[in-house]
Amino acid sequence: MATLRKIAPLMIFTLLLISSSLTAATLEIKDRPNDDGSGLIINWDIAGFVPPKLDSTYKYKLQEAVAGSADYKDIETINVAKGQKTRSGLCDTLAYNYRLKIVGPSGESYSAIAGPFTPQQNWFNTGRINVIVGVVIVGLLVGFFILYGKRGGRLYMRPIAGLKAVDEAIGRATEMGKPILYSAGRGSVTRSATIASMNILSTVAEKVAEYNTPLIFPNNDPVVMAVAQEVMQEGYSRAGHPENFNPDNIFFVTDSQFGYAAAVDGIMLRQRPATNLFFGTFEAESLILAETGNSVGAIQIAGTDSSIQMSFFIVACDYVLIGEELFAASGYLSGDPAILGSIKGSDYLKLLIIIIMVMGAILTLLNLDFVLKWLTIS
Repeated sequence: MATLRKIAPLMIFTLLLISSSLTAATLEIKDRPNDDGSGLIINWDIAGFVPPKLDSTYKYKLQEAVAGSADYKDIETINVAKGQKTRSGLCDTLAYNYRLKIVGPSGESYSAIAGPFTPQQNWFNTGRINVIVGVVIVGLLVGFFILYGKRGGRLYMRPIAGLKAVDEAIGRATEMGKPILYSAGRGSVTRSATIASMNILSTVAEKVAEYNTPLIFPNNDPVVMAVAQEVMQEGYSRAGHPENFNPDNIFFVTDSQFGYAAAVDGIMLRQRPATNLFFGTFEAESLILAETGNSVGAIQIAGTDSSIQMSFFIVACDYVLIGEELFAASGYLSGDPAILGSIKGSDYLKLLIIIIMVMGAILTLLNLDFVLKWLTIS
């Protein structure tokens, strides 16, 4: 009994200390910077904090509730007097309240409620200033070269053998009185290789319109077929021969991979085209198409964004566009200053990136890593 009388004042003092510490607890809520309005930062400071590890019967909890609701949920167990919690996944149309809860033998007690606080969307991420600087540099480079080309400046592009041979291939088909077969592969209209292929098709259609050479285009995608029909019709109109355009030469075959390959092979064997043009996204059917075209004696020019299938085209075709040559082809063939200017600008951008990489590597070896820090995206 005497022992209990000695311990009781200590227990009462501990409870009062904890209770007073919670009363003196402060919560500071602020918006998480550079985000999409889905986060808040909560800081707490509890005066006279008693670590739970000294008395396991007491626990501190950080709680959250939507403003107007009494349904508070624990979001963090607190083990330090001062700390910070970053909340994610919040909604920027709701407001939130926060409080501290202590659980002990005598029950639960709470701090004053902090809130309501609503997460805010930020217009600009200050941690990505380097990105906007890069975008501005790209825009200036491309814009300068496009303007330079439109004002009559000479935008030099190195000769690309596969593209120089396009005129020869069209002329060969015209002389032999045979059709030209064009394939964009199996890519959808949203793929960059398919878009590049449509740009090339526009120039090819304009050239064949002058000679009234049949241009056959079997399709694997009905959407690509519709786009190809419009592109070819426009090309024939630009050449001044809209009457030579035959929409029946652009047709849908099947969306089956090897069904498409079999259908195109059948067209080659029946029509025996003098020229095959393969520009787009190709998969396992690439070698099947190229080998069949080779067997009928057609001159073949190919280009794809697949590095795996490119090797098969190199084996079986006369000319192959490698890498970005496929995407530069439309500018090379048409001579459009807008396309040539964008290609020229991107080339100078690559040169600038290489220079920055070399400078960054050298400066990092000298323990000067400010270039590396500036290029880091947070």
